[in-house]
Amino acid sequence: MTMTYAQPLTRRYTRARLAVPALWRQVIRTGDKPEQPIAEPDRSAYTQLEIYDGVLAAFERRDEVATVLRTSADRATAVRRLRDGFGLSHLQASALIDLPLTTECRDRIAHRAEELRTALDR
Repeated sequence: MTMTYAQPLTRRYTRARLAVPALWRQVIRTGDKPEQPIAEPDRSAYTQLEIYDGVLAAFERRDEVATVLRTSADRATAVRRLRDGFGLSHLQASALIDLPLTTECRDRIAHRAEELRTALDR
């Protein structure tokens, strides 16, 4: 009788790797589905706003960002090159890699950033 064992998870499925995509679920989700409350990730509103501002600034130079992403060999290289070339923080660069560079996505991020600014100004 042959025994089979489950394969161990690779490093790419660590909790730290999944933290940034969890932040963007609320931004990227489709508008077709009815609004359901999504648990906010464990990040402060100021950190979210910092990420949104950096991503929105990078959207203004979308072609240059796409070139950096295309020519980078791996994720770490892309994050480093985005940080150096665009003056982004590590969180901003990681979030930018996970986003589609579409106008719809940019509009959703801008809307969410404005909501956060309004809430923080109260």
